[in-house]
Amino acid sequence: MSKNKKPDQFGFVFSTNPEFNYQQEEPEQAAEVPNSQQPLKIWLDRKQRKGKDVTLITGFVGSDEALESLAKTLKTKCGVGGSAKDGEILLQGDHRDKVLAYLLEKGYSKAKKAGG
Repeated sequence: MSKNKKPDQFGFVFSTNPEFNYQQEEPEQAAEVPNSQQPLKIWLDRKQRKGKDVTLITGFVGSDEALESLAKTLKTKCGVGGSAKDGEILLQGDHRDKVLAYLLEKGYSKAKKAGG
């Protein structure tokens, strides 16, 4: 791969139109949704984790900062490690009951357990 590839021309190679002006679309910002409208689902997941339990919270709609803030609060509340990315929060271990109780307390009324 060439070292001087410009990041602002991602995926664009060539145009024969001399008047063509490349314009990159800016990613849309996630709209802020009130807590009562967040459709959060709380899963117990073991796939691709060598049999270890992981609490997975999916369906978060909002900014990455809000996701990170909620993840940090949940990790502190449960006393475990974890991560947050792509609208999902991972917590090490099975903490579905604690997470559901906390989310309902904070106004996430559409939060519910999912899966088996």
